[in-house]
Amino acid sequence: MMNLCKNRTHNNGELTLSDVGKIVELKGWCAKKRNLGSLVFIDIRDKYGITQLRCDEAVADVTSLIKTEYVIYAKGEVVERESKNKNIPTGEIEIDVKEIKIINASEQPPIYITDDPDAVSENVRLKYRYLDLRRKSMQDILKLRHNVTKSVRSYFDELDFTEVETPILGKSTPEGARDYLVPSRIHNGTFYALPQSPQIFKQLLMVSGLERYYQIARCFRDEDLRADRQPEFTQIDVEVSFLDLETLFGVFEGLFKRIWKDAKGIDNLEFPRMPWREVMDKYGSDKPDLRYDMQLIDLSHIFKESSFEFLNNKCVKAIVAKNAANSFTRKEVDKLADVAKLFKAKGLCWVKVNNDTLEGPSAKLIEESQKVAFKETLNYENGDLVLFVADEWLTSVTAMGQVRIAVAKKLELADPNVFKFLWVTEFPMYEYTDDGRLQAMHHPFTAYIEEDEKYIENEPLKVRSNAYDLVLNGYELGSGSVRIYNQEMQKKVFERIGLSEDDISNKFGFFVEALKYGTPPHMGMAFGLERICMILSGTNNIRDVVAFPKIQSAADLMNECPSRVDEDALNLLGIKLNIKE
Repeated sequence: MMNLCKNRTHNNGELTLSDVGKIVELKGWCAKKRNLGSLVFIDIRDKYGITQLRCDEAVADVTSLIKTEYVIYAKGEVVERESKNKNIPTGEIEIDVKEIKIINASEQPPIYITDDPDAVSENVRLKYRYLDLRRKSMQDILKLRHNVTKSVRSYFDELDFTEVETPILGKSTPEGARDYLVPSRIHNGTFYALPQSPQIFKQLLMVSGLERYYQIARCFRDEDLRADRQPEFTQIDVEVSFLDLETLFGVFEGLFKRIWKDAKGIDNLEFPRMPWREVMDKYGSDKPDLRYDMQLIDLSHIFKESSFEFLNNKCVKAIVAKNAANSFTRKEVDKLADVAKLFKAKGLCWVKVNNDTLEGPSAKLIEESQKVAFKETLNYENGDLVLFVADEWLTSVTAMGQVRIAVAKKLELADPNVFKFLWVTEFPMYEYTDDGRLQAMHHPFTAYIEEDEKYIENEPLKVRSNAYDLVLNGYELGSGSVRIYNQEMQKKVFERIGLSEDDISNKFGFFVEALKYGTPPHMGMAFGLERICMILSGTNNIRDVVAFPKIQSAADLMNECPSRVDEDALNLLGIKLNIKE
């Protein structure tokens, strides 16, 4: 390997007992300094690790000046340590320093450079992110992210895919979230949009005959943030022509086997499949965590003729939390009820099983004639906690799915060292918005399953799409679909979601035009790179795997953006502000 560091013979993570007697030269930051009078010990740190320096009085004039985070140079002999540190690779040696220099001084850092998560608040770490990135855990995550992208490129290169960059400045199109808009100086009053995805462009690449495309693509969405979402993000974007769906699934499964093998040394991954309706019925989420069971159980038949009106003729869904009757206080169960209500359920019923008896405020809901079927269906035992919701099907399963997640979190049922993938298939083609408009559940370029075409006009919610998601441990890793390549089908989908001829022409005119010229059958998918790295690194916060992330309000605390611009810049763009207070 080329030596890029003049007068630096080794990094600070590689010296061992086999190097004893060597004269070495090191560079890095002073991570810690311990003054024992006649001896001063300094931990010198770089991206590779830490090496201990032993400095005697011969270099005291320099060591007396060195403080934490000073950049330093040291030259000396590798010797065996008397007091060894088995926790680091260099813990059996130290450097008997003959020469030491200060390369650059440092003010007292505003944060501690430590991997203790409680030492500094996240907001302070993000304000001084360039210092926070010196932590070993952050260096490891950035290296992991680099290795994942390297695995991706290597894998697709072997399969004859071509990486193509698509435009960042494009046309605003309805893709589910709000666009980030960029005003044009040359064409005042018009705007570019930053891409929510390269969707249209990658389909146009299929029209162009490229056949196998991928891209590590930057994307932008102006939407509310959460722990697994950033306004700007990176996706592994893929599109292919002339492949069948079974083969494409195999390509993607091979990709994740490669990533997990390279990153974790794991090569026994499985990829089961399940239609959306079945997934929702069993787990109440289209991105279920399969590391624990606790499936939703249907009790509708038991309460079909209940004397309690809110139960009869409703979809009643339950979960059984094994051995959890004493793990939840009344206050904690009330919090579970709040979760159910947040997802539109009217309430949450619950009973605890003790001494073969149902206890709790909902025990009266189970009538004598129902108790045998109730027990046989749920198969509960003493010490179990039973929770259930009664409502319309989608509300019932969704609410109980979220309760399931909350219960599992409280009981710590999810093993972070287990990885459970799932293909979710046959999503609904359409869904209604809160204001009653019909929209495409994925995006309007998704093909529907042709046998369901008969439902499009009068029963659109029955139409299944050729869309699919890959899910892992409760996270959606990526979404994809078989694309519409027939102009008539594309027009029909546009019209069903309320787009007029003018809308279609203004928003997608060039794309619809392209479909006229021999478009091949094609399909594709996009995976969230940050979510992949988040799961691999064992964190549950996507900000941990982004070098310079935004906080919940979409602001960057370090460089203080978004920020105002001066009036001259606005005038040049033909923009006058109408600021909402």
